[in-house]
Amino acid sequence: MAISENIRKLVNNAWEEGYVCLLATAGPDGPNVSPKGSMMIFDDQSLAYWERSKKKALENLAHDNRVCVIYSNMHAQKDGRLSSGILRFYGRAELHESGPMREAIFARLSEREQTHDGADTGIGVLIRLDRAADVRGKPLG
Repeated sequence: MAISENIRKLVNNAWEEGYVCLLATAGPDGPNVSPKGSMMIFDDQSLAYWERSKKKALENLAHDNRVCVIYSNMHAQKDGRLSSGILRFYGRAELHESGPMREAIFARLSEREQTHDGADTGIGVLIRLDRAADVRGKPLG
């Protein structure tokens, strides 16, 4: 699926612009939703983020690697940058605790994320997309 340059810019700059991406996971104790300030469009088939908190989201991924990432920016809808201000990305997460993929994800992080407490021991998470759509169900790709 081709992800537009517009959506790439919006998601990749979400934290800096005040529109944090949310990661939804499911585990034995039920669902969890976590803000992920490092979320990025990695390529046309993947999102990625840096897992440094190593709390409930990571625990849930060991149980079920299916995830949903939600990007919400109603200002982008109102000013015409998006036809729908809420985007959903569905996929399966892969954990990269070492190796080239971990390093590739780290290299794309903002300086704030690279220097944040816990960044040096973080885990690169690649989300292979199954589908992506706006809140109305219109595919993004």
